[in-house]
Amino acid sequence: MAGIVGVHGIGKYDYYLDAGNSATGAAEAMRRKWDRYLHAALGGEPRPYLTEVAYYAHLLHDGPPRPAEPRQLAAMEAPAHQVLAGWARQLGVGEHVTGALRTFTGWLLTRLDSRSAAFAALFAPEVAAYLTDAARRESSRDAVAGAIRRNRPRVVIAHSLGSVVAYEALWSDPGLEVELLVTLGSPLGMRDVVFERLLPAPINGRGGRPPGVARWVNIADKDDIAAIPPGLCDSFTGVDEEELVNLDWIDFHTAEKYLGCPAISPHLRPFLV
Repeated sequence: MAGIVGVHGIGKYDYYLDAGNSATGAAEAMRRKWDRYLHAALGGEPRPYLTEVAYYAHLLHDGPPRPAEPRQLAAMEAPAHQVLAGWARQLGVGEHVTGALRTFTGWLLTRLDSRSAAFAALFAPEVAAYLTDAARRESSRDAVAGAIRRNRPRVVIAHSLGSVVAYEALWSDPGLEVELLVTLGSPLGMRDVVFERLLPAPINGRGGRPPGVARWVNIADKDDIAAIPPGLCDSFTGVDEEELVNLDWIDFHTAEKYLGCPAISPHLRPFLV
């Protein structure tokens, strides 16, 4: 087994419900899927690659999720509206937000395509729940740190919001040692939304590679509206390699596309023993 721990991104609460409100069941369902996704990139005989996918989505939710439909953006709580406004500025939409955030949200809906609006309905509430609720943040971070501690993986692959949780989890315990951290579609560098709120806080405008991580590779799709900016080298020291990929102009952020892309293969092959 390769000794890989995955850390999932946004929109994965359904796994918890489908597993009968079991985080363990949700994690196992995701592990099996991630193994299939990686096999698409790595080829050969199907095999287990991941020892675990660290699961935390249930810690960011109070109950059954509502469908990610654009009309529900207006019903979000204030912290999520603030995340949405900051994210929209990164897209160059609504650079000068004036008036009530809810009014801005309604205005924004008329300017987003349906896929972007559905993405925002997942992204904004979960990012806000993680970054603005200290208890949820700590429990999510501890869940990821616990998975790394249990499995002692050589590699951690973190997708989307999971890259933020993994980054903070690895920083929270310098004793967590990983030979390779791969971040996929990461919003770590997103200014006015994520970057300035990271723990530990960036120093002089720069974050840094967690001390227990030997090598850091970042991969982002050129059209990924979560990975803004797609490159992390300008915001973080210790990013060893970055790759800008072209996954799919429609399906630009899913774990399936990232884990199955050819760019990830050469970084993982040295660990496939």
